[in-house]
Amino acid sequence: MTASALDTEIKKYLPLLGNEEKQSLLSVIRSFLSLKKENSDTVDIDLYNKEIDEAMSRINNGIYTTHEDLEKEMESW
Repeated sequence: MTASALDTEIKKYLPLLGNEEKQSLLSVIRSFLSLKKENSDTVDIDLYNKEIDEAMSRINNGIYTTHEDLEKEMESW
């Protein structure tokens, strides 16, 4: 798949996501870019721990999608 086709597909699905999913996706994108920027084959332990802490905070605050909810959402795609 070309980069242009990927961009188009991402743009097509983005409006279908809820705010929590968009926040999670944004965290993943930032993580990818941060790792890419470091231009290293190893993961910075501080960054890794920060991302784990952020994820745990979202989970503890109820900001997550269950497997069952995701299956229901996917049925509407």
